[in-house]
Amino acid sequence: MASTAACESIEDSLKLSGKKSFAGIPEATFVEDVDAYMKDREGVESILRQLDEQHGKYKFMELNLLARKKKLKSQIPDIQKSLDMIQVLEAKKKTNELIETHFLLSDLLYSRAIIEPTDKVCLWLGANVMLEYTLEDAKALLEKNHETARKNLSQVHHDLDFLRDQMTTTEVNMARLYNWDVKRRQALNAK
Repeated sequence: MASTAACESIEDSLKLSGKKSFAGIPEATFVEDVDAYMKDREGVESILRQLDEQHGKYKFMELNLLARKKKLKSQIPDIQKSLDMIQVLEAKKKTNELIETHFLLSDLLYSRAIIEPTDKVCLWLGANVMLEYTLEDAKALLEKNHETARKNLSQVHHDLDFLRDQMTTTEVNMARLYNWDVKRRQALNAK
């Protein structure tokens, strides 16, 4: 249900902006009539090279989007775990209970720790930066980051679908132009 609403809002935001892709992926035009298309142009080989170059660019964009998707898919559960831990800390603070846990010192080496009720937490922000936040501020930041990551993931999904359509259109255009050239050469050889 939530993903359907997210998809609808993504479609709405794209319609408002007049774009078909968040990443600025150029749209491939389908060659409807190859004869009319080739009438104004010379050299099928150069057009096929351009289409092949465009297809290569689409493949490169796909690799980048897949890497971004992988990063976001690993980031969302991490953010959710942090949110869950903040809820545990808030609950233990209300009941004034100690938390007994184990934390990782190095590979396969853990240490036992007892955490007293607290109203502050430290968050890794990246690039070896850690900041201390109140539980409320940390929760607000993580919820904002979680929502942004989910939105970005749905945008990447949309862009991947759009990109695959453009790749297919380009491949079909290449095949149609190649077949047109083969038929043209066969007709010239028959004469």
